[in-house]
Amino acid sequence: MEAVDEVLKAKYPAKNHAKRVVEYIQRTKPEATGVLYLEGQKTQMIEDNDEALLFRQRRFFYYLTGCNLPDSYYTYDISTGKSTLFIPPIEAESVIWSGLPVSEEEALELYDVDHVQTTAEVTSFLARPQTKGTVWAIANQISDHITFLQFDNKDVSLLKEAIEECRVVKDEYEIALTKKANLISTIAHTAVLKAVKSATNERELEGLFLQRCIANGSREQAYHSIVASGTAAATLHYQKNYEPLAGKLNLLLDAGGEYKCYASDITRTFPISGKFSPESRAIYDIVLKMQMDCIEMLTDGVLWDDVHLQAHKIAIDGLLALGILKGNNDDILKSRTSVAFLPHGLGHYLGMDTHDTGGHANYSDKDTMFRYLRVRGKLPVGSIITVEPGIYFCRFIIEPYLQDPIHSAYINFDVLNKYWEVGGVRIEDNILITKNGYENLTTAVKDVDEMCALINGE
Repeated sequence: MEAVDEVLKAKYPAKNHAKRVVEYIQRTKPEATGVLYLEGQKTQMIEDNDEALLFRQRRFFYYLTGCNLPDSYYTYDISTGKSTLFIPPIEAESVIWSGLPVSEEEALELYDVDHVQTTAEVTSFLARPQTKGTVWAIANQISDHITFLQFDNKDVSLLKEAIEECRVVKDEYEIALTKKANLISTIAHTAVLKAVKSATNERELEGLFLQRCIANGSREQAYHSIVASGTAAATLHYQKNYEPLAGKLNLLLDAGGEYKCYASDITRTFPISGKFSPESRAIYDIVLKMQMDCIEMLTDGVLWDDVHLQAHKIAIDGLLALGILKGNNDDILKSRTSVAFLPHGLGHYLGMDTHDTGGHANYSDKDTMFRYLRVRGKLPVGSIITVEPGIYFCRFIIEPYLQDPIHSAYINFDVLNKYWEVGGVRIEDNILITKNGYENLTTAVKDVDEMCALINGE
């Protein structure tokens, strides 16, 4: 934690990000000149209410500013390399209600920009006589009062693409932010492990997770937690989070705090009683092997499709050994029958968004094994990806396979019937790709003995 905090004492490296984005644009259009223009998220009111919606900064804006203030604007002059942040002016009336906001001088100290002005000066700034070339902006993120008449051209597509692609490779500061989010989330995951045996329902555990995140610096969550007990764990994005725990075998906790706009995304599955049933333990061991073996494949330039394929091969081997599947490994793989038990992709890029940009998914892929893979292609050094294999016993998904003559030939229904109550098992870590391999940023316990010791208070 100390090493992470030391890195985070510096400013968020916004100007370096802007330079990378400009380099991307100029590789695409070598003659590119002009100004990058971005708007932060506006304060939005709840419909028919005088309260504001929870603020979430636009990630494109944050990447080039490190600024989490609402109602702000940003420009970057390509020719001079100078950036300007425009923040709301101080208004006495709003100070009464909300306190003193950040001043221009304070903003210059806080954020990695060259100049800070108020939002009242945006339009005149854009209308300067020396403003020429192209204004690079993002479609549907330009306020009605903003005009670009002074510019020779306007491009509202390439800037978004450039930022999305640049965000794939993280710098030291972004990695530190992700580590911090993981460290805080590990504290919260550990607290849930210690409480699950005495808890009565899912909402108690969600509340505990949130409390520990907030208490340790992650007020915002990267996504709504999944606190799925029993057979609900077979629902990939379970949302209820209020059902009772009594009489159920396992709990799947997919939850991650967010730290200064950077996400963690961690899943653990564990026995509510403190001891896995034989069926649950067998499935857990298969999923853990899937994850560990797939992580060991990770290095600069590895093809993510191959890693995902390997997860399916291990799942098939494990389910064959248990008798849930039957037949020949290669035939089962070729038939895609294993998709009935692992219907989602192995993982996704992680950054400012839980499902981060630059993955180039192909949801129209006719191959069901790869259709929902959120990342396609090779993984570069500096990218952070989740590795989250799972095996699920979801009747809604599996029963159509049992009705299909090709798939049903590979599934032993009698053995399968013993596993419905397992629900689903998923294990998820956040992995940084390095030049010679990987670094696992997630420290939450996943060893069975360690998990059970925490649950049982040993």
